[in-house]
Amino acid sequence: MEGMIKRNWEYICNHKKEKTKILGDENVDPQCEDSENKFDFSVMSYNILSQDLLEDNSHLYRHCRRPVLHWSFRFPNILKEIKHFDADVLCLQEVQEDHYGTEIRPSLESLGYHCEYKMRTGRKPDGCAICFKHSKFSLLSVNPVEFFRPDIPLLDRDNIGLVLLLQPKIPCATSPAICVANTHLLYNPRRGDIKLTQLAMLLAEISSVAHQKDGSFCPIVMCGDFNSVPGSPLYSFIKEGKLNYEGLAIGKVSGQEQSSRGQRILSIPIWPPNLGISQNCVYEVQQVPKVEKTDKDPTQTQLEKTEVLETAEKLSSNLQHHFSLSSVYSHFFPDTGIPEVTTCHSRSAITVDYIFYSAEKEDVARHPGAEVALGGGLKLLARLSLLTEQDLWTVNGLPNENNSSDHLPLLAKFRLEL
Repeated sequence: MEGMIKRNWEYICNHKKEKTKILGDENVDPQCEDSENKFDFSVMSYNILSQDLLEDNSHLYRHCRRPVLHWSFRFPNILKEIKHFDADVLCLQEVQEDHYGTEIRPSLESLGYHCEYKMRTGRKPDGCAICFKHSKFSLLSVNPVEFFRPDIPLLDRDNIGLVLLLQPKIPCATSPAICVANTHLLYNPRRGDIKLTQLAMLLAEISSVAHQKDGSFCPIVMCGDFNSVPGSPLYSFIKEGKLNYEGLAIGKVSGQEQSSRGQRILSIPIWPPNLGISQNCVYEVQQVPKVEKTDKDPTQTQLEKTEVLETAEKLSSNLQHHFSLSSVYSHFFPDTGIPEVTTCHSRSAITVDYIFYSAEKEDVARHPGAEVALGGGLKLLARLSLLTEQDLWTVNGLPNENNSSDHLPLLAKFRLEL
């Protein structure tokens, strides 16, 4: 029996002094007291390794003892982990459709989760699920995103995303909705062009779902297996909100592999205009036929302006998005500088899984003039520590006796200040 590795909760220091409530409002319902000005919730992101993919890629698991690779051994372990961590929101990747219907969904429903699922569009029968506790949220909308587009040759892969809009259940306060997105981007390290376009499609959907009446965005949590490493151009684009990709080799986008010999560079623009997504990663304003007007309609003038802008920017090699996203994890251990890993098998041990979230305004030093439509931010309270590659090989890598995927679950606790 291999040892278990302890993962600890790391509590995030908060330098802003909490305003402490002195003297007693003893007559106030304590639950109400708590929820009057804040809503706390936890999120797990977990690639649970579909059994079909495990069997198709058995060369990645030669280091494993056979019994630990059977689904009948793995699923009870995965369920035990989910039960133990008891997150309010689960974003799961590589959820195999038959297992989802017969075991995963029924088991999670019995734990108090409502489950939404989107399967990949090709022959591979796995997909992404977002599950949330009934007790904490109600469902406002479900928005699946298919990255396959028969009309666009570039987009010939079957990956998908899923975006939910959730309403916190708060007894004594009104709260904004929270937008939760989950995805598993293309793996192929040499096709950064497809990965960036899939990401842009997900961001456009999040923009549309998280958009509030006042023009700002509600808080966003974006989870998934992005098949890209920290510091790569794709990762930097998510965090910085901008990427100049001029001259970038398509194999360098995700940073998964070192060599990019003989690779073509990204075309400008990366995706064709008929995708309907601008270089700002929002759905493009559909051109409206000009109508004879008795007096100048202000929305029409606005549209004409937008169209001119869109045409000018199509030739630019700058991508942008308008969220202010931080990563829950910092990707390196502060004392040693050794990388954290989220996945470990015979071929590699790297970080590819992330939980990104809209940071509170003061968490992020915006450079002046950065036009980011900031909505309410989330405060990161805690995260479950990750491990080093060396830690994982002491228990024979992944999957093993106790950890039944080749990825580790990521887990964060957030606070929404109301």
